[in-house]
Amino acid sequence: MDVGAAIRTKRMVRAFAPRPLEPEALERVLDAGRHAPSSKNKQRWDFVVVEDRELLGSLAKVGPFAGHLAGAAVAVALVTPDPHRGDPALSILWDLGLAAENMMLAAWELGVGSCPATVYDQELARQLLGSPDDHWCGWILSFGSPADPGDLSRPPRQGGRKALEDIVHRGRW
Repeated sequence: MDVGAAIRTKRMVRAFAPRPLEPEALERVLDAGRHAPSSKNKQRWDFVVVEDRELLGSLAKVGPFAGHLAGAAVAVALVTPDPHRGDPALSILWDLGLAAENMMLAAWELGVGSCPATVYDQELARQLLGSPDDHWCGWILSFGSPADPGDLSRPPRQGGRKALEDIVHRGRW
């Protein structure tokens, strides 16, 4: 699959088949995140991989839209130094987005579905993941084989994307 096709066809998958992810697929996904560009190449991230069913169920409680984590084969928590403390480097958030999208596109190429969950309850996430007090977890990605294999070829919804001419401003607004 070429990059353009992956970008156009990737869908969020929130329901997963009850089977583990192949170790080779997981390594490719994690390596794709590792290869993401980062501000000044600081790579200020750690990836916490969770495969334990009970822990996945607990992680599903970190936010109101995180329920898909409970059914995932694997979750990957994106952990960084806390961007809200001290002299925050907000570029960390950009870096995390790049790493997340790399992982999700790599998964899609392998026929693995994914979806991000926003972490609203930092204390619960820190407790469950064992991350240091001076770190922050803003998002956790779920990965797994789609419960409905049709998700891998589902066409986009009509009107799902704004027209390019409605969002692009050339030179000035």
